[in-house]
Order: sequence, then C-alpha cells, then structure tokens
Amino acid sequence: MAAPASLLPELEDVVQHGSAEKRAETLRRITTLFLDGAPAFNDHHVALFDDVIGCLIAEIEAKALAELARRIAPVENAPAGVVATLAKNDDIDVAGPVLRASHLSDPDLIAIAETKSQQHLLAMAKRSSLSEALSEVLVKRGDRSVAHSIADNRGAHLSERAFTSLIDRAQQDGDLAEKVGQRTDIPPRLFRQLLLQASDVVQRRLLAAARPETQTEIRKILAKVTDEVGAKAAPRNYTVALAAVRELHKQRKLTEADVANYAEGGKYEETIAALSTICAVPVEVVDRLMNGERADPVLILARSANFGWPTVKSVINARPGPKPTQTVIDAAHENFERLTTATAQRVVRFWQVRQGTGE
Repeated sequence: MAAPASLLPELEDVVQHGSAEKRAETLRRITTLFLDGAPAFNDHHVALFDDVIGCLIAEIEAKALAELARRIAPVENAPAGVVATLAKNDDIDVAGPVLRASHLSDPDLIAIAETKSQQHLLAMAKRSSLSEALSEVLVKRGDRSVAHSIADNRGAHLSERAFTSLIDRAQQDGDLAEKVGQRTDIPPRLFRQLLLQASDVVQRRLLAAARPETQTEIRKILAKVTDEVGAKAAPRNYTVALAAVRELHKQRKLTEADVANYAEGGKYEETIAALSTICAVPVEVVDRLMNGERADPVLILARSANFGWPTVKSVINARPGPKPTQTVIDAAHENFERLTTATAQRVVRFWQVRQGTGE
C-alpha cells in the first residue's frame, strides 16, 4: 500500500489548490490504482481508498464523477462511502451506473427510491436483484417505465402488495398485464385475478408465451372463470333469434351457409338457434354444449348435419370466451375428420331422446 500512501501529500495539495482539471486527473490516477489492485485488497486497503477518493469527489465536476461511477460500478469491493455518495447524486449520469450495478445497502437504496427522480428509480429497477421492500417502494412511486422494468426483472422479489399494485395498474395497461402474467412467482390467486381482468388479446398472448404445462393451467383458469361468469350472468334469451330463424326455415329450408353467415357475423344467438333448428336439439342444450370447455359437441352437431370444416371452424370461433389457439383448432380439425356421420347422428339422437324431442 506504499503507492496510495505516497499520493497523500499530492492529494492535500490538489484538494486545497488544484484546478478542476488537476483534481480530475488525480481522481483518474487513484481510481486506476484502485481498479488494478482491487481483487487483492483487504477491507483496510479499500477503506483507505474510500477516504482518499471521498476527499477528491467533494469538489469535482459532474463529468469526472460520471466517469468514476462508470469505472467502479462493476467492482464488487468498490469503496462503500464513495458508492453511496455517487448513488445519491441528483445527476443521473453520476448516480445511474452505481444504482444499476453497485453493492449498496437496502436502507440506502430505499431512501433514494423514496426521494429521487423517476430516472433514479428506473436505474434501480434494472438491478440484478431487488428486495421485496425496495420493490414495493419502486412500484408505489415509479411511473410506467419503472413498473414495466420491475415486472420484467426476474431478479426482483415481489411481495403480494407489490403484485397487487402492478395488477391494479395493469387494468389500463395490456403490456404490463402480459409482463406480470409471465412471472413464475406470481401467486395463483393474483394470477387468476389478472386473467379475469385481462383483455382477450392479453389472454391469448399469455397462452402463446407460456410453457405447455402452464398453458394447460391457464386454460383451466379461463374455463373456470368463464363458467363462474356465465353462472352469474342472466340466461340468454333466444326468443327473437328463434322466431327469425324459424321464419326463415319456413320460407326456405335453413342451410349450412346460414349457420356460417351467423357465426362469421358475430350473431351468437342466431348461430345457436340455427344449429338447434337444423339438428332438432333444444336451444338450451345447444347453448350449454357451446359453452363447454371442449369443442367436441360442436363437431358432433356439425358432422351430424353434414357441415364442412370451414363452417365448423367459424362456429368454434363464435363461442364465448377467449378465442382458441391454432393448436386447439388443428386438434379439432383432426378430430372432425375422424368423426363419422353415423356416430355423430347417434350422439345427437341421444341428446334428442334425453330431452324428449325425438320421436
């Protein structure tokens, strides 16, 4: 440690009488000396550099401070006092590098998070690890960019309170909802809440991005939510749709094209009424079958009436709830091709007889 000790007389002169350029040059030399030996320095050595560099940065321009911050931020045993001083600087070019990477105590980080700018908060949100306490402050005070960065940061430990705050904000922010929903540490109860309030687009994105086992769980949750919402909703009234469809059927026999047109036009009640009329199955039964988790009943009804696959696909897509993924559509197509007309008609006959509509 003879080298830094030999700099002390020069340091005194620089601090008292040196120009800004001289102070910056001395800081650069001492920083280089520290960086060259940092891996081998013990706590006593680091403390000495903390004192020396601390004296220099008290009176130095922001440009030199920013350079210092960039150089020492990645160093594991960077002088703690110097790092804390840089982190509290109002200039984000000075504070940013150490807030993003340096070893700082949680109390110091929380104090900065509670008082400094959104740029300071964003820098902290990008740290490789964040405690629950710090994350809560960042979520509470942070703007949209901070919230998105926290949600994206897999090293951020989030409490239920932080998750709840993010989910509340995600009601008006689909991108945030997607980021929060992709976190593996989100509590199941809150994940269910997020799915319930998410738009169809966000639900589809979460499904597309999830692992196969997670996709299955998401579909179960969505199906359960759909069932619960359906149970609470008032029953659909098919009176008008049935009257219109039956009148059309009386004038000219209903065709597959009519069903396809209803489905593609978003006319759900008319789609159900037309299927009910063509297949001679009560409209309430068709409605219940259409709202099930699986597409099999739709395949059976359609095959019994000798519909083609394009019409079947349109009817499947007309069902309430999130639109099926391409994987689901492909599987339905495969099952439809394997299903014979005779088998489908036997099942439909069973539905008719059980409901007392068969002969």
